[in-house]
Amino acid sequence: QVQLVESGGGLVQAGGSLRLSCAASGRTASIYIMGWFRQAPGKEREFAAAINWSFGHTYYADSVKGRFTISRDNALNTVYLQINSLKPEDTAVYYCAANRINVPTMRERYDYWGQGTQVTVPS
Repeated sequence: QVQLVESGGGLVQAGGSLRLSCAASGRTASIYIMGWFRQAPGKEREFAAAINWSFGHTYYADSVKGRFTISRDNALNTVYLQINSLKPEDTAVYYCAANRINVPTMRERYDYWGQGTQVTVPS
C-alpha cells in the first residue's frame, strides 16, 4: 500500500501562484508514475500533470502546459506541482495519485489517491 497526503492549496487571486506538495509513504518503491489530477465543480476528474518517479519524464495536459510544472524529490518521497498564472477555471480539488505502471494520463489506471487539496481562484 501507498499513502498520499496533499498540501498547499488555498484561495489565490487570478494571476497568482501556488505550490502544491504530495508526500508519499508506505511501499514507495513500487511507484512508477506520480501524477496530479483535478476535479472542478460539476466536472469529471481530469489529468493535469505526471512525472516518472525514477527518470523524471514529465507529462502535461494541454490546458495547463506552460503554467504548471511538476517536479519530484525522491529522497523526501515528495512530488510538487507549481501552478503559475492562475485562472478562475483552475478552481478545483487537486488530487495526488500514484501509478505502478507506465500509463501517466489515464485516471482509471492509477492505484492510489490522496484526499485532495482545494485550490480556489475567484472570478
